[in-house]
Amino acid sequence: MAMSSCTSRVSLSFECRSDSGSFGAVPRPDGARFSCKLDAASGKRPFGMSSLILRFPPNFVRQLSNKARRNCSNIGVAQIVAASWSNNQPPSAAAAAKAVDAAASSAVSVPIAAGEDVVDSNNKDLGSCNDSNFVQFEAVDKVHKPPFLTGDGSVAIHAGERLGRGIVTDAITTPVVNTSAYFFKKTIELVDFKEKRSVSFEYGRYGNPTTEVLENKISQLEGAESTLLLASGMCASTVMMLALVPAGGHIVTTTDCYRKTRIFIETFLPKMGITASVIDPADIAGLEYALDNHKVSFFFTESPTNPFLRCVDIELVSKMCHAKGALVCIDGTFATPLNQKALALGADIILHSATKYLGGHNDVLAGCVSGSTEIISQIRNVHHVLGGTLNPNAAYLIIRGMKTLKLRVQQQNSTAQRMAELLEAHPKVKRVYYPGLKSHPEHELAKKQMTGFGGVVSFEVDGDLTTTIKFVDSLKIPYIAPSFGGCESIVDQPAIMSYWDLSQSERAKYGILDNLVRFSFGVEDYEDLEADVLQALEAI
Repeated sequence: MAMSSCTSRVSLSFECRSDSGSFGAVPRPDGARFSCKLDAASGKRPFGMSSLILRFPPNFVRQLSNKARRNCSNIGVAQIVAASWSNNQPPSAAAAAKAVDAAASSAVSVPIAAGEDVVDSNNKDLGSCNDSNFVQFEAVDKVHKPPFLTGDGSVAIHAGERLGRGIVTDAITTPVVNTSAYFFKKTIELVDFKEKRSVSFEYGRYGNPTTEVLENKISQLEGAESTLLLASGMCASTVMMLALVPAGGHIVTTTDCYRKTRIFIETFLPKMGITASVIDPADIAGLEYALDNHKVSFFFTESPTNPFLRCVDIELVSKMCHAKGALVCIDGTFATPLNQKALALGADIILHSATKYLGGHNDVLAGCVSGSTEIISQIRNVHHVLGGTLNPNAAYLIIRGMKTLKLRVQQQNSTAQRMAELLEAHPKVKRVYYPGLKSHPEHELAKKQMTGFGGVVSFEVDGDLTTTIKFVDSLKIPYIAPSFGGCESIVDQPAIMSYWDLSQSERAKYGILDNLVRFSFGVEDYEDLEADVLQALEAI
């Protein structure tokens, strides 16, 4: 048996069974997937079955090469959708078992290219890779959800794991692969890899099996072809812009955004001759002007934004930018993949600080970008040069955290909505910023493009800096800290936490007043949070 990064084939007959509920594409180590190739004459899959799954005995998979084993979902079972067979009748179980055992003892582990002749260890010609007598596996890039995983909660739990991963194990949980490099058994394997006839991570900065599971999981949740994990959300943002914005290019971004992102755009990118237009999130006329008067290559914003939770019309902005040849990236960290599908709305890239809701436990740093294979590959190439690699232990923590993503986000959505309504009606609160409120400037837009409004509420206390400090210090449940999206509630005053190095007048230019509070609600009982907020308001 021989494997290739582009095609694979088996010259033997195997026992097969129909499995109409099976997923029609099987993961490959390069992020693509194997899918069934229709019969050329009939246009149907072999034997009239919706799919065929080859079943291999345990002693077969264990004797495969490491690279070949990455295509197997578990020790003893390789779930591969069959594309064609050497005859028109399903073989007998006994014959299949005998043939597989024989193949295992002399399996060729050196991958091959499409159309190349295969020679076994005894130099016996096994035929051409394009021979119709061989089982062909066709690679496709798009990621599809299995038909039996219809909800995002199920996808967050099982995607990237339940139907096969690049780690050979029968464990329910995904193992952590702690390695800095990957070896080649013989120099010929290294040569094959260098000449792109086989697949390997090669070095820890270029990939990891644990991280790849997480990337596949996020891809399926976002409906993306490809996902890249990086060491932090800011690492994801900066590497992405360096990869996609050419020297001398022009970016359009919005007034309300994470401050460190603004600093990078305003102070680092100009060194490459990259300029920026900054518009209000709802300023469509401003975007149109920028597109007409600059050679815009990239539009970047958060939606909702930080900290005022403004929303951008993703569908409209994407259409306008695409008409001018500009890419659109939405930072959906505040929304989560459960509340908003930016790619489905027309964006090219969706970015998350996985530190927040995806990880969900305030115990890991990570960032990710998802989109088409073509775009993410460009970012991945720059990432391989710059570094910022996610540790596989961190990837494991996020995989674990995502198992409860839907449960957490549902609770946080509910708590934030109820608290926003309570705060808006309270006499000691001047203003509340939350997309779920009718008073929010983009409430109708948020209802159209979001299914939930997130767990963060920003509001202005009726008082000055000192009064607001007293309110924050009177709270007993939330931690005073940066970040958001975790199980524990977190509160901060942006004027102090993020903008204390600026004067009061300079902070005001960004709308950051001394009485502004950003409250990230965790998964504590709503009644406890309500009582805590009310007693803190009474304290002022």
